[in-house]
Amino acid sequence: MQLRYAFRLYPDATQQAALARAFGCARVVFNDAVHAREDARKAGQPFPTAGQLSTQLITEAKRTAERSWLGEVSAVVLQQSLRDAESAYRNFFASLKGSRKGPKAGPPRFKSRKDTRQSIRFTANARWHITGSGRLNLPKIGAVKVKWSRTLPATPTSVTVVKDAAGRFFASFVVDTDPVADATRMPETDHIIGIDLGLTHFAVLSDGTKIDSPRFLRRAEKKLKKAHRELSRKQKGSRNRARARLEVARAHATVADARREFHHQLSTKLISENQGIAVEDLSVAGLARTKLAKSVHDAGWSSFIGMLAYKAERYGRTLVKIGRFEPTSQTCSTCGAVDGPKPLNVREWTCTACGTVHDRDTNAAINVKTAAGLAVTACGAPVRPEPVLAQRAETGSHGFPTGNRAA
Repeated sequence: MQLRYAFRLYPDATQQAALARAFGCARVVFNDAVHAREDARKAGQPFPTAGQLSTQLITEAKRTAERSWLGEVSAVVLQQSLRDAESAYRNFFASLKGSRKGPKAGPPRFKSRKDTRQSIRFTANARWHITGSGRLNLPKIGAVKVKWSRTLPATPTSVTVVKDAAGRFFASFVVDTDPVADATRMPETDHIIGIDLGLTHFAVLSDGTKIDSPRFLRRAEKKLKKAHRELSRKQKGSRNRARARLEVARAHATVADARREFHHQLSTKLISENQGIAVEDLSVAGLARTKLAKSVHDAGWSSFIGMLAYKAERYGRTLVKIGRFEPTSQTCSTCGAVDGPKPLNVREWTCTACGTVHDRDTNAAINVKTAAGLAVTACGAPVRPEPVLAQRAETGSHGFPTGNRAA
């Protein structure tokens, strides 16, 4: 299983200039590839292959006066940019055919130097390495200072350098994890839990535990409002506006980082304590079209369930998603009688069949657990297959890693 481990980078002024050149060159090659394919489509000709594009847009372009500056960056960066364009077209065509799961993917768009996210990727043949002093040595960029928050579990296969909207630099390593080593990290348990996600409480467990919603965005709204107001008053194109835009981006990054940290800590805790976990397959996109849209996005349910999914697969746990139309809030968890729909302001109700008094959220969590059938399938059952992507970051302790930093 492949995972991403992201670490903060602190390049100096010279290295930032070199990274800016690399971002620009990768962006130009990507745009040239999209332009070449669009020209072929309009002319009714077959799309040029990846090899033809590599020869035309990199090898031959370096010999021209207009593109001679492409030789100032690593060739691997340019090749990976072509691969990104190829992957974008592949996803687009697969989406048109219906063979690609998830939302429809549009055709590749041209990249801009004003995009909030810039990135370049170095594979193993780029000869990058981690120095003995803990710095990341990148070709034609230099040894960049890294803030290590944990040791890498294995030798990474590639590293992606990312600059986000807040002007921060990150090194994202892709690592192949060892399933045997991962299996020994989690304690043995046969506990099973159902989770009911909400807004007042972020999660209510079937054992009665209630986890309050941190509401990171709501708590930061006053600061965000002030930052946006300052941005709107700055003249477009001025340096003051650029600085104000950075302040807005940093404020939003603080909210996103706090939410991600909360999701990681909670998902890891639930995975370590339970063998089987049941959740509802919520329609977040549908809920985001209601008057509760801001609160729904603030909760970040999709991100949390995604973390549960890949961690369950990594550590051999069972995660089951039940249908979103299951009447978990209408069914009595004691006798199974369906008592009908109830407005959201009803937080406690009494079953008309057996007279049991239910807490709405706890009862729903118990019904989620029952509907998933985990009492029979949790112990030793295979994990339901889920699409697993390399994650951007994981929580960890601070401090420099010990021993070999690449292993």
